[in-house]
Amino acid sequence: MRKKTVLITGGGRGIGAATAKLFARNGYVVFINYKSNHQAASRVADDIAAEGGECYPIQADVSKEEDAIKLFSSLDQRVDQLDVLVNNAGILRQQSRLENMTASRINAILLNNITGYFLCCREAVKRMSTRLGGEGGAIINVSSGAARTGSPNEYIDYAASKGAIDTLTKGLSKEVAAEGIRVNCVRPGLIYTDMHADGGEPERVKRLESKIPMQRGGQPEEVAEAIFWLATDKASFSTGNFLDLSGGL
Repeated sequence: MRKKTVLITGGGRGIGAATAKLFARNGYVVFINYKSNHQAASRVADDIAAEGGECYPIQADVSKEEDAIKLFSSLDQRVDQLDVLVNNAGILRQQSRLENMTASRINAILLNNITGYFLCCREAVKRMSTRLGGEGGAIINVSSGAARTGSPNEYIDYAASKGAIDTLTKGLSKEVAAEGIRVNCVRPGLIYTDMHADGGEPERVKRLESKIPMQRGGQPEEVAEAIFWLATDKASFSTGNFLDLSGGL
């Protein structure tokens, strides 16, 4: 019996790294994509190997079509079938009001956070679709609670990019439902990850956790558990759905 395979974009840190380790513990062959931080991705792969798992880091900027194609071609060279895609790669810029955002910043956010997801979904569908000779599969998109709140005064551009991912999830889930592919989405809220430092406030979750009904921020491992559930047969009748992981916020 062959091992199942999963590709996780942005797998070198935070939610992506926690998800990679969870899939590996459950017997999956794990591929983690990273854009530039080879050292972080290698640490994740080493941690998985130390526990007896199998993990392969692959460098690619998934917002670039040629890189996305090469990423999936690299995967094809090692395995015959992709079972799960976790779209997780995304970027954040310095906290800012819209009036101070440049076109360069906005375009960078949209290109990385939207185009990358679309390209990876496209390549995954080509390999998973029963209509195209595949065996089916699951796609889990990592959106954000910001898609619902809009993140005023901080990250309207990031929030808008995640709103697009919600729409992608809903539309694609209907497009490929009859082809053996389930497409679902998780929307993390305030999670303790390094990403907040990218926005200029490493302690952002701590500042805002009193506003969360559960009175605490979430951990990457909690998001990983939801992603893993959506990927398994336990969620076999779920497609086009959203899991909000926000502590009630």
